[in-house]
Amino acid sequence: MTNREKYDQVFIDSFSVTADQLNEGLVYQSVQQWDSIGHMGMVAALEETFDIMLETDDIIDFGSYTKGIEILAKYDVVI
Repeated sequence: MTNREKYDQVFIDSFSVTADQLNEGLVYQSVQQWDSIGHMGMVAALEETFDIMLETDDIIDFGSYTKGIEILAKYDVVI
């Protein structure tokens, strides 16, 4: 499984969305499941999936599917 597939799967599992929704610009609170609790669950899943620990500022800035790709690059995770 590629990093993109792993990344997408975290979003699909965390927020019960489709792959099409990811490419349409999924952002924080654009779906009911992506609230503060869902956000922390998604962060935990990403940390486990990619064996990283996100810094607090990055967790706060992680406001969209696209922004997450930029943030993970700081941790040498190429999506």
